[in-house]
This record gives sequence, structure tokens and C-alpha cells, in this order.
Amino acid sequence: MKLIDGGVCAAKGFTANAVHCGIRKNKTKKDLAAVKSEVPGSAAAVYTTNLVKGATLAVTKKHLSNGTAQAVICNSGIANTCNKGGIETAEEMSRIAAEALHVDENDVIVASTGVIGQPLDLTPIKNGLPELASGMNENGNACAAEGIMTTDTVKKEAAVEFTLGNKVCCLGGMAKGSGMIHPNMATMLVFLTSDVAISAEMLQKALSGDIKNTFNMVSVDGDTSTNDMVTVISNGMAGNDPITEENEDFKVFMAALNTVTVRLCRMIAGDGEGATKLIECVTTGAADDGTAKKVAKSVICSSLLKAAMFGADANWGRVLCAIGYSGAQVDVDKIDVSFRSKAGRIPVCEQGVGIDFSEEKAKEILSENEIEILVNLNSGDFSATAWGCDLTYEYVKINGDYRT
Repeated sequence: MKLIDGGVCAAKGFTANAVHCGIRKNKTKKDLAAVKSEVPGSAAAVYTTNLVKGATLAVTKKHLSNGTAQAVICNSGIANTCNKGGIETAEEMSRIAAEALHVDENDVIVASTGVIGQPLDLTPIKNGLPELASGMNENGNACAAEGIMTTDTVKKEAAVEFTLGNKVCCLGGMAKGSGMIHPNMATMLVFLTSDVAISAEMLQKALSGDIKNTFNMVSVDGDTSTNDMVTVISNGMAGNDPITEENEDFKVFMAALNTVTVRLCRMIAGDGEGATKLIECVTTGAADDGTAKKVAKSVICSSLLKAAMFGADANWGRVLCAIGYSGAQVDVDKIDVSFRSKAGRIPVCEQGVGIDFSEEKAKEILSENEIEILVNLNSGDFSATAWGCDLTYEYVKINGDYRT
């Protein structure tokens, strides 16, 4: 497994591009992006659990009902959610995109992200599609990753190269997500591409299995958004023996998928709105998988803990507090807690009780931009990892006037 450049264009047969078409007022911000496979491929997706869903999710779900897709069209700036005629708008958006990209409209994944409740005027999209389509190229991944951003401050891309049999294969992706990020699918936009030959059924199994340990374990602010999904198109152009069952090739594919999604998870959490630090909670010694995940997610979701990390305050009591209300059945008298970063590691709690430690050293460790909170429940062999960020003044500033 080798990390490579290329994002959504790393795999054979994929091109991408993005333009500013006029949805967003700032002309320096790209607001329309596309990804296209040379040939139709197997496709799978997972969607937000919010009961209020964007119109694009319904249309995409219908298009993927046959397990096939060839292109992605995504606008940023307006979410096409809670609007009269939103479904019709999303369908028309996929139709005109299909026409410009020369694909079947039923093979288009359509997505929107931005402000909820504002009508999406398709005129800018219609006007921007010729430029978007004519500029599609195999090096357009970074441009496309920029086009799906809203309050993100950095582009989020990852890709890996691996072998199946004697065939070199690639899997890559791009993501957007900075606010309204919370566990339990999907709470961000993620578009994955691969050149592996794999059935739609196995692709869906791989994606649905992976998100339990990746995107379902990310939280920025506790708000689950309305428009978000993770999709994958795998076009088979690597020429490997098709994956149709859970064999060794499927395991390798799962490992490649996980490598990419974990990297995207860390990027999303580290770029949380107003964030200055990536927080990773690693829970070990749990009695079962569910307990490990509940504990890890509860810790990174704690507003008090997130605020303490912003202030580099080793207030480990907030870690135990979050574990206590997580709903997980744990023996609090067995819990050990440590903080770790590239500045070192410091134990702060053993067997549920505070221990003496250097506040100065703890401050130094917590002043780094990537922090690990290590929780050992000392009750079993299961573990889990969750990702979040600190809570800063800037988060309130961003969301206080996001719409206006």
C-alpha cells in the first residue's frame, strides 16, 4: 500500500475539473465541480441520518439504485434543501450535467452544499457547464477538491496504490467538511474513485463496513448536516479479476479504502470550523466494540473537553465526565488517561484517580496542533479511534454570520 498523489484522478480513467459559475458571490471561489469516469462503473453510497435531507440525496439514491454511475456533479454555496421543487431542480441539474459530460443522466451522482433554505438557480450552472466540461482533465483533482469547499480552509485529498494479483490498482478521493460534522453518516461530502473491478454489491459492503470505523467516528460540532453523503465509483479499468465475494482481494481493497478514508477523516476533523488542533481519542481495553466506540466518540464530542484542548489545559476530569455520560457500561475505577503529542506523553489519571503530573509539561504537550487522548478501560481487548477538534472563539464567529 503506497500513498500517492492524484486524489479523485489517481485511478485510471478519471478526470475532474471545477469553475466559478456564479453561485457564490466571491468570484475567486470555485463553486461547480465535476468528476467523470471514462466508462460506467460500479457505484455505492451512504447518506446522512438527518431526517431533513437535501433534494440531491433523493436523486442520487434513485440514480444509484442499479449500482452504476459514471460522473459526479457538485455545486457549493447553496444546499438545495427545504426548497419547493428541489427534487426537480436536482434532476434537471443532473440532466444538464450529463448532457455536457456526455454520460447517461441516470449515471450521475448529484450533490449540493452550502446554505439551507435558499433556492438553487440553475442558470449559473447551465452557463458554467461548457467551461467545466471542456476543462475536464486527469490532473483536475485539486481543482475539483477546491470547488466543493464551503467554510473549509484546505483542500482534502488522498490516494493509494496497491496490487490485486499482478495488476496495479488505485483508489483515491476528495472530501469537504468543516462544520455541521457529527458521527453517524455521512455529515460531509466525500467522493471516492477507483479503477478496481468489483461488483456493486461488494462495493456497497466495503463502504458500509468502512464508515463504521471512519466517517462515523468524526465530530466537529455535534450537528449532523442535511446534504451529506459518501459515494464511490469503481470503473474496473485496472483489469484485475473482478471482486465478487469476500476473498483476499476484497481484504486488500478494504485496506486501501480504509487508508484513504482515515486520512480524509483526519483532514476533516483538523479543519473543523475555527479549529486550531486535531484531537484523536484512542480507546483501548474495552469489553466490546460498541463500548470502545461510544467512549471515543463521547470524549471528542465534549464541548468542555474541546474548550480545554483549545486552552492547552490538561483538565482530564472532563475526559472521565464524557465517558460517564456516554452510555457505555464501564468500570470507572479501572480507567487510565494520558495525553500525547509530538512533544511527548503524560499520564494524568490511573485507575479512575488523578495522579501527580507536571502542568508545565502537560501544557507543552497540549500546545501542539495534533493531540491524542489515550483512554485505557482495562476491561477487554477492543479498541476504537475517533477524531475531533478544539472549540475556539472563531467557531462562533464563523457561524454567527454564516448566512449573511
